[in-house]
Amino acid sequence: MQPIIYKRSFRLGEASFTLGERTLVMGILNVTPDSFSDGGRYNNVERALQHAREMIAEGADIIDIGGESTRPGHEPVSEQEELERVIPVVEALHRELPQVPLSVDTYKAKVAREALKAGAHIMNDVWGFKAEARMAEVAAEFGCPVILMHNRRDRNYGDLLADVAADLRECVEIAHKAGVKDENIILDPGIGFAKDYAENLRVMRALDELAALGFPLLLGTSRKRFIRTALDLPVDEVVFGTAATVALGVAQGCQIVRVHDVKEIKQTVQMCDAIVYTL
Repeated sequence: MQPIIYKRSFRLGEASFTLGERTLVMGILNVTPDSFSDGGRYNNVERALQHAREMIAEGADIIDIGGESTRPGHEPVSEQEELERVIPVVEALHRELPQVPLSVDTYKAKVAREALKAGAHIMNDVWGFKAEARMAEVAAEFGCPVILMHNRRDRNYGDLLADVAADLRECVEIAHKAGVKDENIILDPGIGFAKDYAENLRVMRALDELAALGFPLLLGTSRKRFIRTALDLPVDEVVFGTAATVALGVAQGCQIVRVHDVKEIKQTVQMCDAIVYTL
């Protein structure tokens, strides 16, 4: 079955990206000391810049900058600390690479606002506007693309897939009430968030159902625990497992993939695209 593909074009100052022609690769840039995969490796401006340059050279279409780890058991950071981590990197990347779309991975409205003012183009909220309602107001004010991820504080699912879809619809409703336009909304099924091993696998098998909700889908499976569990391998040895999840996601209609290993996943999506996007 041909997956559902949504067509969108975004012009973001000197940056731009288009959905519907091929799968886009979002490179992960964690400027944190404690991320599960690469904590502390890029938490100064020059190291972050160098890693961003490398990911772009390897084929990244978007760079996603995060200043607070979201790994299980992470320690939340203050708004001020997150600003101090994120804003200098956004400013430096925007100054050096104004043509590259930058995403800010935050659920804090002030961080999102300051990042957008500093040169970021996209808001990526792991709480789908449910942690801070002001996030939706910022998105509407700037008229920027937003990524709304599925997440919840409990796992009291009645029907897993129906509940995930309902939760995502609630995120969209929050966005609508603030004035965010449909054409700026991208959904993320939240693999690895508020889901156990079996639940992650079930959602992975039903990504096409979530793609049918009416919005483009971003998939973020890179190096996640459910892959490490399935393969019984450490975090730095699961690039092939990640590639398998990406291929399955593209086949079901995921149009952006958020990854650490850009070079390898770029090849994966290019092969998938040859099948999915070639008529």
